[in-house]
Amino acid sequence: MSGTEKATEKATENASETGTEPGTARVQPGAADALSGQLQRTELQRSPSSIEGRVIVQVLTEIPAGVESGWHTHPGEEVGYIVEGIVEMRRRGEPTLLLHAGDGFLIPPRMPHNARDVGPGVGRMLSTYIVEEHEPLSSFTG
Repeated sequence: MSGTEKATEKATENASETGTEPGTARVQPGAADALSGQLQRTELQRSPSSIEGRVIVQVLTEIPAGVESGWHTHPGEEVGYIVEGIVEMRRRGEPTLLLHAGDGFLIPPRMPHNARDVGPGVGRMLSTYIVEEHEPLSSFTG
């Protein structure tokens, strides 16, 4: 079983526990975006944090070649790992990172950033967020 198949299986298990469909909701609750048909975001797990008022959320994002995530922020830290592909990570006010499979990255709270898969295949990122409990996981900044 591939890593993506395992992730989908785990998301299905979590979905039955939380009452949501795998790969839906909670990544951007109540907000459709222009990329929703191009990016696949699968929430793998969600758990309360030992830090009061925070929740830990893990998401697998699949970005087709040439597609960008769009400039956005998170209400807490994003600790990420490139599972597959090459991803250009732009962070407002910081040098652009060119990340390859096996590279990790850290996005500080509320820092606008944009990820773009440079190809040739689909980029896959595993991100763990430690975010404010009652805030949307991400918000587009335009």
